[in-house]
Amino acid sequence: MTSLRTLGSSGLEVFPLALGGNVFGWTADEAQSFAVLDAYAAAGGNFVDTADSYSAWAPGNEGGESETVVGRWLASRGNRSEIVVATKVGAHPSYKGLSAATIKGAAEESLRRLGTGHIDLYYTHFDDETVPVEEIITALDQLVKDGKVREIAASNISPARLRASLDFSEREGLARYVAVQPHYNLVSRGTYEGGLQDTAADAGLAAVPYSALASGFLTGKYRAGTTVDSPRAGQAGQHLESERGRRVLAALDRIAGERGEEIATVALAWLAARPTVVAPIASARTVEQVPALVAVAGLRLTGQEQAALTDASA
Repeated sequence: MTSLRTLGSSGLEVFPLALGGNVFGWTADEAQSFAVLDAYAAAGGNFVDTADSYSAWAPGNEGGESETVVGRWLASRGNRSEIVVATKVGAHPSYKGLSAATIKGAAEESLRRLGTGHIDLYYTHFDDETVPVEEIITALDQLVKDGKVREIAASNISPARLRASLDFSEREGLARYVAVQPHYNLVSRGTYEGGLQDTAADAGLAAVPYSALASGFLTGKYRAGTTVDSPRAGQAGQHLESERGRRVLAALDRIAGERGEEIATVALAWLAARPTVVAPIASARTVEQVPALVAVAGLRLTGQEQAALTDASA
């Protein structure tokens, strides 16, 4: 059994790789999604990340499709108590922003779609700077008091707003963020490293980075002269055009070859070993993609290997 990691100051114990639910009900239909979730759980995985807005961007979808899929899977497998379910508020087309009323209404909808009485980890998806942190934290605290949310967290937030939120929670004795979800990977380090990481470290928060594989670029399937059939090919392919992207791939190729591991596993292992990071998030559209993700639980890079990747991505 893989040793679980404690999420910041919370009581939540999570597998060191969170399974991203952004593809459920989008590029993976319900049957494929169930198969991916089954494979992840069979490998010891217990941390599923979704959002109320997934996948409102897809034609014919209105948002909430991923939560519905996850909820049906939990119900059909009878494993709700074994899974740490994380979802987010603030970006659903019908519940945009973070006013107290929006948070309350969106949470009820998420609970309904997930078919559960509580959300284990509830993130503000994108900070809404038109709303005072006092209003946001008070609304989230009420959900915790009502037993509808166990722990709260923030994604896409500035260091200043994060600090102000934490200070208010501490001053008033209200629920306090236990984690942050930043955009962070080997080819995108600037959004997290620095002020946000320092604030998280200082406050004892866990980082659960999204886009851990840079839209698939860090799986190694994007190469010069190749075409990949994926809705995210444009985003991922951009990294091939940069000198840094090519340096990172070369370093990943070498280490993966020497260790007999998949490139994606090595990229995730680098991220999992970074300060404050507890569990990177990566998604899988097919069962075949799951083993390379969950293998991060058993891979420890040497200091030399970590340094080589850090230097290549500088």
